[in-house]
Amino acid sequence: MLELTICSLLTILPDYLYRSRVQGKRIGHEITLYSVWFELRWGITGCVLLTTTLITVIFYYHPSTNQIVSVFRTVTILPENGGRVSEVLVSNNERVEQGQVLFRLDDAEARTAVATAEARLIELDAAETVAEAQLLAAQGTVDQAQGALTEAEEEFAAQSALLARGSGAVSVRQVEELENAADAARGAVRAAAASRDAVLAEIEEAIPAQRVTAEASLALAQVLLDQTEVVAGVTGRVEQFALQVGDFVSPVLRPAGILVPDSVENRSFTATYDQISAGVVKTGAFAEMTCLAKPFAIIPMRVTDVQPDIPSGQFRPTDNLIDGTLQRAPGRFIAQMTPIWPEQVADIPRGANCFGNVYTVPPHGSGAFMHVVGTTGVVHAAGLRLRALLLPVRTLVLTGGH
Repeated sequence: MLELTICSLLTILPDYLYRSRVQGKRIGHEITLYSVWFELRWGITGCVLLTTTLITVIFYYHPSTNQIVSVFRTVTILPENGGRVSEVLVSNNERVEQGQVLFRLDDAEARTAVATAEARLIELDAAETVAEAQLLAAQGTVDQAQGALTEAEEEFAAQSALLARGSGAVSVRQVEELENAADAARGAVRAAAASRDAVLAEIEEAIPAQRVTAEASLALAQVLLDQTEVVAGVTGRVEQFALQVGDFVSPVLRPAGILVPDSVENRSFTATYDQISAGVVKTGAFAEMTCLAKPFAIIPMRVTDVQPDIPSGQFRPTDNLIDGTLQRAPGRFIAQMTPIWPEQVADIPRGANCFGNVYTVPPHGSGAFMHVVGTTGVVHAAGLRLRALLLPVRTLVLTGGH
């Protein structure tokens, strides 16, 4: 309507002034409701053409959208493992700090696993003490066997020397028995040494390996016990948190609620545009918007990022060939916008819906056409402000507040 009014001032009004001032035609006499289409045909035709051209230029070079959303992310409150709730420490809509415990799950099984792993370590400490005592005993057995071997070898050497000198005090049979006794003593020494080495291997290898396994089991059991306490991963506000003692929560099917993180960075708004505006909406472009949550306010924005891909063209490989006729209707692309003055959006709730325009600003040294295009942005800016003024009336009166 604003474009039609402006164009009529440049076409219909001059044509009417010419008819009335020069040709002397008056409204209600020569110019009536039935003859106005013929009398002002040049002005009306020019108005239609100029209005169509102006609207096309404005909406192409200064695209608008009704789909601007203050985006934010949420964190689902989930336990690492499923379990039954034993204690709830926060309430819905409560603000929590990072690392704060939200609720606890039944930890009887986890505590039993920790106690079992700790008992296994104590058992290994006792086994190591016993093995050290066994090592001392085995070493004593080795020393005893070594002494017996020494005595047997000395006795065998002495009797063998007497037998070699032809002494009648020693018989061959006695020397052979002494030799067999010395061999038996050597075997006893080897057996005692093997027993000692086995006990030493248990102390130096078997028990340390079992200790490593037991410590790993204890660490795993402690991790499972710690996971029974569900903590806040970020600082924020708990929403949709209606958990009670006895409820069963699961990381797959039964979340406990939603955590809305505090926004510590510049607020970002996501705007959706038709594909025809892809050549105009560029990073760094100037924009304006107004929001339902903050009527009468025009907020200057800057385009910070433009999504290079359009969702309608994506596909996932399957066992069927793609039929182009089955593709969805032409999709839209997304542009990220941030306010030039962040304080202007501080009181706008996250998730608020807005609408606005992106303007094409002619670069320095551009031609006359681009300067005309830049000037036409004033019309769209005026239209945005008119919509902002009428927004409460349209929302509260014309639509009944729905």
